[in-house]
Amino acid sequence: MKPVSTTGVSDPELVERARRGDHAAFGTLVDRHRTSVFRAALAALGSREDAEEVAQEAFVAAHRHLQDFREDASFKTWLLSIAWRKALTRRRTVKSFLRRFVQPPEDTEWQVPDGGRTQEQMVLHQELRGHVRHEISRLAPKLRDALLLASAGEHSYSDIAGMLGIPVGTLKWRVNEARRQLRIRLAEIGYGQELGTRNSGLGARDS
Repeated sequence: MKPVSTTGVSDPELVERARRGDHAAFGTLVDRHRTSVFRAALAALGSREDAEEVAQEAFVAAHRHLQDFREDASFKTWLLSIAWRKALTRRRTVKSFLRRFVQPPEDTEWQVPDGGRTQEQMVLHQELRGHVRHEISRLAPKLRDALLLASAGEHSYSDIAGMLGIPVGTLKWRVNEARRQLRIRLAEIGYGQELGTRNSGLGARDS
């Protein structure tokens, strides 16, 4: 039987095809959302290796429970919620979590680029990164998770809210509160001026 093209097919249609046993349709869903799932796991775990494993586990679980998807939310949000729960489970079981978690995803807003800086400036900004990572690790878990997910710039606020099971308004408050607390703590150790002009968007999209 000639494979049916999945190019340009919507997620709901791909889900229906996958439920009927179309492996190519589910493969398209995997390709379409692989990066988003990986980024969500990375935000929770801070380890690319662990994030890759959790992403694979999430796709396996989604395929196994595809019949349970009720379309109350988008397939992407449902999938990200599975990935997030699995990442949190792994995070709780990793003894070295705190040591690893203070290293947020490489492309967060708080990463300060070194290009074109003098050696002295590079040292100073390396110190700033270290302080930021430390202060992020000290945030309450709900604030920290919201901040890191939003900072990655990969997910919309509605996607993140679905993953965390909270209203969008609550998510935005958590992101803003996390950012406010970081500014205060960093200002207390002399970094207020460096953070004074940072954008408050934190990368997340409103739609």
